[in-house]
Amino acid sequence: MKKNLSEDFSMEDSLEQIIQEKNLVYRPTRLMTGATLSYCPGCGHGTIHRLIMEVVEEMGIQAETIGVSPVGCAVLAYDFMDVDFTEAAHGRAPAVATGIKRLWPDKYVFTYQGDGDLAAIGTAETIHACNRGEQICIFFVNNGIYGMTGGQMAPTTLEGMVSSTTPYGRNVEQMGPPLKITELVAQLAGTYYVSRQSIHKAATVRKAKKAIRKAFEVQKEKKGMAFVEFVSNCNSGWKMTPNEANQWMEDHMFPFYPLGDIKVDGKLVKNVIQDL
Repeated sequence: MKKNLSEDFSMEDSLEQIIQEKNLVYRPTRLMTGATLSYCPGCGHGTIHRLIMEVVEEMGIQAETIGVSPVGCAVLAYDFMDVDFTEAAHGRAPAVATGIKRLWPDKYVFTYQGDGDLAAIGTAETIHACNRGEQICIFFVNNGIYGMTGGQMAPTTLEGMVSSTTPYGRNVEQMGPPLKITELVAQLAGTYYVSRQSIHKAATVRKAKKAIRKAFEVQKEKKGMAFVEFVSNCNSGWKMTPNEANQWMEDHMFPFYPLGDIKVDGKLVKNVIQDL
């Protein structure tokens, strides 16, 4: 005679057998504060925040880490990442980070910046901090437009790309070509590790996390500047659904901003002159 399974164990007993430390597959990092993210649905900022905090937690450096937030969509980054933070004036994050690192050379200092903040208003600070080889990490999110202020053209906006200030598309004869600032800084003697990643799929998320870990390891070893770009979408600014924005990014952004390491251990691994 067959027994009813409920006679041997209840659903509660079954869950207790499953929910055990040895069966744990994933645990969210405790270094995200739990505050509700201010970003649009489909935005990549939240994932990048999480990856940075996962690496900080895994390296055991929470108490030694200081972030510098930008002016832009990530201006409230300090609300979401549970490490010490300071705010910089628009574009000045590398200069502020330089001062912090020189005052406290044993701290892990990083900036978190968008393309308008880093590649337009902060171009001088970015270039010179990289050229000096400041012992910091720069995490650069490139979505091709000014996201927070209404979707205006940025230095990274693609040729022909529509924005609120280029309703007929970017005209390179009038506005110049898009700026590949990551390839530019890779050519400077002070940069030790330069990489471009994305976070729109599980596989690219894993690669992005490795790049973040590498950047912090470079800082730990005092090798020079570590610069990691993340090509991301801005579905609100691009006037697309998240899925449409990711597909558009693959079709248009990646051919111009190819993913992968550009400079490793102080040596170029790509012909950046050809890529400019």
